[in-house]
Amino acid sequence: MKYILNRYCLIGPIFLFVALAFTCIITLSAQVACFAAEETPGSFSQLVKRASPSVVYISTVKVIKAKRPFHHPFGNSNPNDPFDDFFDQFFGRQGRSRDFRQKSLGSGFIIDKDGFILTNNHVVEKSDEIKVMLANEKEFSAEIIGRDPKTDLALIRIKTSEPLEPVIMGDSDSLNVGDWVVAIGNPFGLGNTVTAGIVSYKSRNIGAGPYDDFIQTDAAINPGNSGGPLLNTAGEVIGINTAIFSQTGGSVGIGFAIPINMAKDLIPQLKEGKVVRGWMGVMIQKITPEIKEKLGLKHEKGALVADVTPDSPASKAGIKRGDVIVSFDGKDIVEMKDLPFLVGATPVKKDVVVEVIRDGEKKSFKMTVEELKDVTEQAEAKEPQIELGMTVEELNTQLARKLGVSQTSGLVVLDVERDSAAAEAGITRGDIIVEVDQVEVKDISKFHSMIRDFKKGETILFLVKRADSTVYLTLKVE
Repeated sequence: MKYILNRYCLIGPIFLFVALAFTCIITLSAQVACFAAEETPGSFSQLVKRASPSVVYISTVKVIKAKRPFHHPFGNSNPNDPFDDFFDQFFGRQGRSRDFRQKSLGSGFIIDKDGFILTNNHVVEKSDEIKVMLANEKEFSAEIIGRDPKTDLALIRIKTSEPLEPVIMGDSDSLNVGDWVVAIGNPFGLGNTVTAGIVSYKSRNIGAGPYDDFIQTDAAINPGNSGGPLLNTAGEVIGINTAIFSQTGGSVGIGFAIPINMAKDLIPQLKEGKVVRGWMGVMIQKITPEIKEKLGLKHEKGALVADVTPDSPASKAGIKRGDVIVSFDGKDIVEMKDLPFLVGATPVKKDVVVEVIRDGEKKSFKMTVEELKDVTEQAEAKEPQIELGMTVEELNTQLARKLGVSQTSGLVVLDVERDSAAAEAGITRGDIIVEVDQVEVKDISKFHSMIRDFKKGETILFLVKRADSTVYLTLKVE
């Protein structure tokens, strides 16, 4: 009986413990639920209503010129020729090379009431026509005001007396991993599409260029979303949707947006039509633990100079390969990627102090920042290059063996386009180009330099070596 009483006496404390534990679990669950309720928006509907009128849908057309006109088997084609349909059917209508209108879609958003719209450079570059559709489905023609291929940003403009609703710009620096974000855009041409997710990562480098600093998000971003806004829960734009990581072409939950703070810094220059950046002329790389050990560095901070461009500001200042840049214009270089941003944002002609670690000692150099020349834009500014319809490369032993030619130096034709000027001239794959207009050529740079001097309609005289013989061929420039 005593044993029984003692056994029952234990029930009270056990019951009390279980009750307390259960109470704690309920209380904790309630706290978690309250926390979740505070942090998770019940709906994004009001945010979308406010932001949607500022989002636009962009359609572009690029006209791709046909290389060669169709050649009728019996001379010029006649629209009244009864045999014309027969030849179309027999030889294929693809023979009639026509200009091709390549269409693409994207998104953008209005940044002020003057009709300026921010989008991605890749949405509008090299376009012959740009159309912008507002949320009310009214359509306008747009013109490109400024482009910056290095950050993939572009500013376009529409002219209308219609009242426009600009977006509210946010602060992308205040964004945190885990914050809710909303994307609005025109994926696959399906306008007025809204997706939501969180910030997955900040300052992501995806190898797109020297100024990579992307916001990574799992909000669904698809083709057509490019250039559209990424918004925070206050309805402010904190990013421009730009790229996705995908093996299928569709969203897999890894999207990238340009931080709006980067765009805000560039908008004044984009309105002027050109972005001017500072340049110092160094090639840099990240300091790995192995490099740190080999160079005897105390830490991995800074940017290692892998090469210095001759006659560049860095070269003139005395900076050398192997230096570790730890400070630029009074600002510390914590990571390698910090340097391109700082140099690019520095006004041209400004004198700055660059601090480096060389042989374990800190040294300072005074340097004058120069303007970064955009090679791509320089190339676009030149007159269009003539089309020969063939690919030419410098010969080497490996290439000669692959093509089955005995000569191991000079210029060789790797490929000839069908129905091109080179094909009509009789040039074939494997031909060795000996002369261009009776001038001997042995390197590719001289070849391109000579070809650029010819104009449309002129004739080029080629001397080519084919097998054990040489032959002159004439090519009419298109």
